[in-house]
Amino acid sequence: MQQPFMLHVRYDTRADHCRCWRPIMVQLSSAAAQMARLGASSRSGIGGVAPDRLSDMTDFGSNPGALSARFYVPAGMAAGAPLVVVLHGCTQTAGGYDHGAGWSQLADEQGFALLFPQQERANNPNLCFNWFSPVDARRGSGEALSIHQMIVAMRARHRIDSDRIFVTGLSAGGAMASIMLATYPEVFAGGAIIAGLPFGAARSVPDAFARMRGDGYPSDAELAAAIRHASGHKGPWPRISVWQGGGDQTVAPSNAERIVASWRILHGLPDEPTQRSATGGVRHECWSNADGEAVLEAYNIAGMGHGTPLRTTGPGGCGASGPFMLDVGLSSTRQIAQFWGLGEAIPSEDADIDPDKAAPFEPAADASAFSWGGTRPATVGAVITDALRSAGLLR
Repeated sequence: MQQPFMLHVRYDTRADHCRCWRPIMVQLSSAAAQMARLGASSRSGIGGVAPDRLSDMTDFGSNPGALSARFYVPAGMAAGAPLVVVLHGCTQTAGGYDHGAGWSQLADEQGFALLFPQQERANNPNLCFNWFSPVDARRGSGEALSIHQMIVAMRARHRIDSDRIFVTGLSAGGAMASIMLATYPEVFAGGAIIAGLPFGAARSVPDAFARMRGDGYPSDAELAAAIRHASGHKGPWPRISVWQGGGDQTVAPSNAERIVASWRILHGLPDEPTQRSATGGVRHECWSNADGEAVLEAYNIAGMGHGTPLRTTGPGGCGASGPFMLDVGLSSTRQIAQFWGLGEAIPSEDADIDPDKAAPFEPAADASAFSWGGTRPATVGAVITDALRSAGLLR
């Protein structure tokens, strides 16, 4: 049974520019109540104690999204090297995510540069990229523009190959990767979205929670049209890799289906994949264009919860397990890089997938963290979210 309670929240009425206290009746669902109970269990990220190999980059532009920029360049990297932009998930730091996913390890092996945009607590107290904020999710504005400015600076300072720039992210970072691929498609040769959401999914906090559950989506054609209209780009489109855990209870697996469908439409691909395999708990589908080039792929890992799939030991071992970094016997880092043409991968049929070995589902740290923070413009939805958090009912 849902239990109503009264919150006294303060918000800007905008009519008279004053801040007023008004009571709002909020109806908590059982899911929200469960979220409240579990919220304290998983707020730790992987950034606090992990080794940090990254350096800070400053003076990269006007930075309207107020993000930090961190980067990694392997010793002796040649001019004309590729660049991979990596976007961490909620509660994580750039250095912590790199340690978990193993991107700098792979960069050392293959000779490419890395850029890690990093969220700040002043923008979002749980370090989520604000993918549900209209100001941050459009070309030439907010966090999207900040990330683009970082890429431009990296390209100039480290003589990056402009034709080999890629972007990947987990969860909120995956949703932000969707935004970058839609708003600046001419910049990227490819992208990879891990447990993320499609572009145009949400424009508010309530939207964000609904889409994470897989509810209320527009049609696949409308999602594709949103990407098409997010910039003046006419193609060709970046190649896309989509990763999803079949047991993810934070971001519903149907979100991966929406991402695949929208990019399939943009690339003009048929419903049925060119290749399909299902081995060791891994379902892999791949679509090739008329020239036989693989331009879209999707991985679903049976039983895996919310996080980045890893293979930390054995042949091709890369990264380290931790919260939302799940050692299931398959390195998404290596597979994604191989799909982009940046290195060799361990074939998925060689992966030793055991869903029972996957790190347990940790729901609240990522799911409940999508909130406005800092000095960003307030909305009633944001105020309610902040009030729930202040009351200890949302973390």
